[in-house]
Amino acid sequence: MKKVNEMKILFIGDIVGAPGRQALSDYLPRLKQQYKPQVTIANGENASGGRGLSEKNYKELKTCGVDIVTMGNHTWDHREIYDYIDRTPSLIRPANYPDSEATPGRGMTFIRVNDQELAVINLHGRSFMGDFDSPFKVGQQLVAEAKKRTDYIFVDFHAETTSEKEAMGWFLDGTASAVVGTHTHVQTGDERILPQGTAYVTDVGMTGFYDGILGMEKEPILEKFLTQMPTRFSVPKGGRKRLNACLIDLKADGRARSIKMVRIDDDNPMLR
Repeated sequence: MKKVNEMKILFIGDIVGAPGRQALSDYLPRLKQQYKPQVTIANGENASGGRGLSEKNYKELKTCGVDIVTMGNHTWDHREIYDYIDRTPSLIRPANYPDSEATPGRGMTFIRVNDQELAVINLHGRSFMGDFDSPFKVGQQLVAEAKKRTDYIFVDFHAETTSEKEAMGWFLDGTASAVVGTHTHVQTGDERILPQGTAYVTDVGMTGFYDGILGMEKEPILEKFLTQMPTRFSVPKGGRKRLNACLIDLKADGRARSIKMVRIDDDNPMLR
């Protein structure tokens, strides 16, 4: 079997509700045709109504062509995930729960690409995000464990603050192939290859409703800012859509060759 001397990874940013799933269905086949990634990963923690991931919607993401689905702070918002996450190795939740062994699911998985493997790790930030174990210590441990099997290691760091994400990038530089940030839903323009070869970006952005706020209907959010009264946030069923992603090209030694941001919306249309 011919040895793979590189690996291309397409990562889709936080998929938000029905518009996000529709954007994935509309654009992923064309992205795969254009960029020819060997592995497609997506963050799916907002894919069902903006919070959590039902089994039906998980299967929908897989049917669209996603290989691995990562999660975040909304992992448990659909209670049915307790029933299917343990039997679903291509769905991972943050690895750094305080009692990870007692928590359903897994925080790292492997996918085979010809005669190579890619390790995919999901970590959860702590700044403004809750009482989790240190993502740095857990991330370091999992990267060391993954290194026993492969040099190709991808990390989705689901975190709030830029500083914590940048710190993780520098902390894992030279050991992980890529550290990409999720959660804030706004694509940042700081993609780079760090000095020791790790691809990094603070946030990939979200995939979902284009004319709202972070993928949600804007009116309830504006009302909350104006009145400081509780409102119910919701995802529209239709409307204009956006897809945010990044494409990472890895060399044979697991270090990154390049990272390219992808943004598709009506102001940045995908060329046919």
